[in-house]
Amino acid sequence: MHALPALTEAKENIKKVSFDWVADKNFASVPKWHPSVDKVITTDHRNWKKQFFSKDSRQSLSNAIKEIDANDYDLVVDMQNNLKSAFVSYLCKHEVVGMDAKSTREFPAHWAYSDQFSISKKMHAVDRQKLLLSKSLDYETNTKVNYGISKSSFKKPSINLPEDYMVIVQNASWKTKQWSIKNWKLLIKLLESKGKTVLIPSGDERELLRAREICSESTNSIALDIMSLNEVAYLIDQANFCICSDTGLAHLSAVVGTPSVTLYGPTKVNLIGTMGKDQAHITGHNNNINEISVSEVINEIPF
Repeated sequence: MHALPALTEAKENIKKVSFDWVADKNFASVPKWHPSVDKVITTDHRNWKKQFFSKDSRQSLSNAIKEIDANDYDLVVDMQNNLKSAFVSYLCKHEVVGMDAKSTREFPAHWAYSDQFSISKKMHAVDRQKLLLSKSLDYETNTKVNYGISKSSFKKPSINLPEDYMVIVQNASWKTKQWSIKNWKLLIKLLESKGKTVLIPSGDERELLRAREICSESTNSIALDIMSLNEVAYLIDQANFCICSDTGLAHLSAVVGTPSVTLYGPTKVNLIGTMGKDQAHITGHNNNINEISVSEVINEIPF
């Protein structure tokens, strides 16, 4: 999602530019939201990491590389600049542009790049990607952030959505990014007392079980069954407000422009926090997300 504004800016400067985008199959919906993306080449990075030497993983990698190599691109840019993306960059036949040794997210990803640019690590991730693409395509970047998406791929879930509702994104991949179930329950009780309906989406069974526990003492909150990313995008786009843990769906609220507050622990908000209109951030004392009080969150919600 951090790369979307870079594509929008490139299109504003080079009218005929178009992109193919290499993305993990779990997130392949995101590139399709941008009208300048012609094709999405899917990888299976998550399984490669877990089962790299399995036959299926090796075949998946081979298929992705063949699909990249089958195209005569004018330019290939590694926007992610970590070891997983650099591995694909190294294996493909194209010369790849990326960041230099002092700029990459993970060392030694820069070894995979034939052309390298210096991009300050003190910049926000959105601005870093905008600057990298502008340097690669030779135009001047600016401070504007325009995700530039089309919402035509969003899919209305097959449930009866309330007319007015809020969305809670309660889970995150790291435990240090998870606000406690106790805090979520207290927050939902307060929202319920103000007549607010809360919907909680989940990406897998583990998240769903946690969501059900959070909703267990409330009659006005719903732990939704697992949905596709396009369905969750519709849900967040139509919500009045989002309250999020520090995870990918928090950035989705920024992409679609839904007012949100995101809770942070160890993450540096100035480097990778949600970026966009009506995006509030709360960081816990001593970088501990559970030092954020329920009252702090309530104060950020426009009732």
